[in-house]
Amino acid sequence: MVMNMVEVNEKAPVLAKAQIEIVATPETVWNIMADIEAWPSWNPDVKKACLKGELEEGTQFQWKTKVGKITSLLQKVEPPHLLAWTGRIMGINAIHVWRIESKDGKTVVVTEESWEGALSRVMSGRMQTMLEESINSGLQYLKSESERVSD
Repeated sequence: MVMNMVEVNEKAPVLAKAQIEIVATPETVWNIMADIEAWPSWNPDVKKACLKGELEEGTQFQWKTKVGKITSLLQKVEPPHLLAWTGRIMGINAIHVWRIESKDGKTVVVTEESWEGALSRVMSGRMQTMLEESINSGLQYLKSESERVSD
């Protein structure tokens, strides 16, 4: 299957990538990850999330983290393999991509995000640390929830 690619900005001042292996089917992982409004139930970093329509390209969603309220736009929705969106908060333009693959009876989730804009250039060191922590904790929460519902 050939998927249309959505890519983070490799030249952005802030860029983070991580992956995790989950003992659950890709469909289980997808169902948890793609249920945007349920994010706060398994990811304590997300305080609130509201999808403004169907889970499809072009749909907007708003969500709140400890940093603030983020408005995002779904760019790619290819169940159960790819979910990507762009978002904006405090003058930072973000691109976030989740890829889900089956490998040796397990599921590998790869996530990456880039931030660009004045604030991310001026505070790139601190923002880099913040993004890496956010991505890694998000993957851990996704793993925990996916494996919990798979039991």
